[in-house]
Amino acid sequence: MNNFSGFYSAIKNTELEKLFLPVKELVEYKYSSENHGDFEKWLETLKLLPALTPSEIDLDLGSILIGRESDGNPSQLLLLAELFMEFCPWRKGPFKLFGINIDTEWRSDWKWDRLKNHLAPLENRIVLDVGCGNGYHCLRILGAGAKRVVGIDPTLLYVTQFLALNRYIKTDSVHVLPLALEDLPENRPFFDTVFSMGVLYHRRDPLDHLRSLSGYLRQGGELVLETLIIEGEGLTVLAPDGRYAKMRNVFQIPTIKKLESWLKSTNFVDIKIVDISITTSQEQRCTEWMKFESLENFLDPNDNSKTIEGWPAPRRAILVAKKG
Repeated sequence: MNNFSGFYSAIKNTELEKLFLPVKELVEYKYSSENHGDFEKWLETLKLLPALTPSEIDLDLGSILIGRESDGNPSQLLLLAELFMEFCPWRKGPFKLFGINIDTEWRSDWKWDRLKNHLAPLENRIVLDVGCGNGYHCLRILGAGAKRVVGIDPTLLYVTQFLALNRYIKTDSVHVLPLALEDLPENRPFFDTVFSMGVLYHRRDPLDHLRSLSGYLRQGGELVLETLIIEGEGLTVLAPDGRYAKMRNVFQIPTIKKLESWLKSTNFVDIKIVDISITTSQEQRCTEWMKFESLENFLDPNDNSKTIEGWPAPRRAILVAKKG
């Protein structure tokens, strides 16, 4: 089963073909059993999904609506819930699938609500979402009127979650590929908007990441950047020794001024701070659909202003900027 043939058909004879055709074999290789021990199990689960037709789809709701409970019989819906549980943990969402509430670890809708009114209009735009997870924000972007959205994420489970959801949404305007940013050819300015949410602090060289993002934007295109920051007025960064909130590979967490300086030095202009929020256990938490540790396990139990390692607790900023 070729899960990406529809994508390549959709981008044929477009600019995006110049970006993604060179990595076609890599996409197929990365989405294979060679890269995860559960891969074949996930493919079998996809094949078992019941044939249901949603009477309604609404990508503009916080909990993305895919079908109604009345669209299936009780045995079909029970099977559907059991099969979607096979794709746990569900990190980004939420979704309401034929009456089944997929209550994800993150209330990703809260993040979307913080930024949606500050974006350049998304109607008819070509959008790239880097580190997109299961495509929740990709679908919200399409719901806001984008022409085409391509999400990339190297985690095969998240790509499979999107494929499961799209079994019912059936859109050929959103695609999630099993790629990291560094897998793509550089300097292909084919996108009107690029999202990078929750990625920058995982990059050893944040300036290199920002330059790469700029290389995929058209002149005047918009970057939407969400990342961890620390409090402070100076041009400083926190470089955690070891883990940060139990996360590996957290390299640099800047002050907001330092973050702005990084953007300016990588040729971004019209930089606007959209939101600064402390992450709470109401926004990131354990649920039936994500039973592993979550934020409350990552914080000092005696002082929630600190991580369990003693660093400042997660504070996130959203910025938008234009390619200069």
